[in-house]
Amino acid sequence: MADLWMFVGALVVVYLVPGPDMVLMLQTAATQGRAHAMAVAAGLGLARGAHVLIAALGLGALLKSSPEIFEVLRLMGAAYLVWLAIRIFRAPSLIAACPVGNSRSDVQLWRASLCKGLITNISNPKALLFCSVLLPQFIRPEESAVAGQFALLGIVLVFTGLCFDLLYASAGAALSRWLAQRPLAQTLQRWLFASILIGFGVRMALAGRA
Repeated sequence: MADLWMFVGALVVVYLVPGPDMVLMLQTAATQGRAHAMAVAAGLGLARGAHVLIAALGLGALLKSSPEIFEVLRLMGAAYLVWLAIRIFRAPSLIAACPVGNSRSDVQLWRASLCKGLITNISNPKALLFCSVLLPQFIRPEESAVAGQFALLGIVLVFTGLCFDLLYASAGAALSRWLAQRPLAQTLQRWLFASILIGFGVRMALAGRA
């Protein structure tokens, strides 16, 4: 695929634009540590892969042509972002702590982080529409099987997203170390991250159908 690097370039631009996924990665790494941030990244990757599969099956076009379904998913995604913001507001601490308790509780916490990443991305219908609009632009039916091209583009999309998630996890971990020495900054970070998520939720709720 001669246009593969153009596809990667488009993804880089998209992943650099601040959004709920980025804020969630930074917040999780800063408050729960790198391991939980990686669990969130795994959830985001699963959601992105699901969006690619749905787009390949043509269901993205159905969503685009069905205002009612789009509105329901959009409002659900907005409500979930606001719920996450409220949890940040109510969090007792914004500093990553060493895991305590038995391994089962740790596994449950990591599973919760994975689900948080999965739901955050999968509940955003615009992420699906993005895949439905962008991916077909780089499909060349005359070159090879369409399914194989969708699979390749999907792998590139998920892998590129993971690379950026690793970057944001590292940034969040560094932020945690910086915050540990600055109690006032912890409070400001709490309000900042929560307010940003609420802003994304409100924007998603009020935005017109793409």
